[in-house]
Amino acid sequence: MPEEAVALSDALRADLIAAQGNEITEHHIYLRLAKREKVPGNAEILERIGRDERRHYEFLKGLTGQEVAPNWALVRWHVFLAVAFGLTFSIKLMERGEEKAQATYDRVAEAVPGARQIAEEEEAHESELIGMLDEERLRYVGSMVLGLNDALVELTGALAGLTLALANVRLIGMAGLITGLAASMSMAASEYLSTMSEPGGRDPAKSAVYTGLAYVFTVLFLIFPYFVLGGYLAALVWTLLNAIIVIVVFTYYVSVAQEVPFQRRFAEMAGISLGVAALSFLIGYLVRTVLGIEV
Repeated sequence: MPEEAVALSDALRADLIAAQGNEITEHHIYLRLAKREKVPGNAEILERIGRDERRHYEFLKGLTGQEVAPNWALVRWHVFLAVAFGLTFSIKLMERGEEKAQATYDRVAEAVPGARQIAEEEEAHESELIGMLDEERLRYVGSMVLGLNDALVELTGALAGLTLALANVRLIGMAGLITGLAASMSMAASEYLSTMSEPGGRDPAKSAVYTGLAYVFTVLFLIFPYFVLGGYLAALVWTLLNAIIVIVVFTYYVSVAQEVPFQRRFAEMAGISLGVAALSFLIGYLVRTVLGIEV
């Protein structure tokens, strides 16, 4: 890509410097992700894209005449996301920034020779990345969704019902914990048997582990307010807030990794979980009133 002198307006220069910073930052992100990648072929593709990002940076530097430092905090953040949530999540989250970069290049393409080629290469990066990603945890998202959804619906409902039926914060917590852990083992076993009947594809044992772990994590996160608070109604409110936090975090993860709409999926999960909790709370109240049981 030849470097050509171009008269830059202040606004255009600011856009190019911002794009330059984005390119050098992504150069370092891709190289660090490549060093961590174990899947054959993926590391080579990440390294090549990292080199392309460096080439884009050098082209833009020739236009602006300015060095731009990478955003090291963003580099570390994306590496952390890749470790915590997987390569797919980290890269697809970065793709959203690539879309903004493409829009910048489209705006300046007429005034800046070579900008159109960079924009085309950015689009090619996105297609290539989507085609290359084959990550285990993404293949088992369905199992995690199963465990998490079931735990949210079952445990929020059980805790809401037990809260008014028992009206004893420690007793509710103990009953909920036993119920949740037993249900996690049952759900993991069901997922194992269900996956065994599927033709090829996922490993039954791994499906069971992903389902069980998602269930247990959700159970522990939902139940702990009953062991740290003294009031059972306050514990229920905290538990419902925890349920919403789990739904938000996991829905965002799935919406980025699988490119599905966030709002609709969040509304469905939150509506089902909180709706079951409200109905169970009413059932607990009726059971306690009709039977006249005091604990």
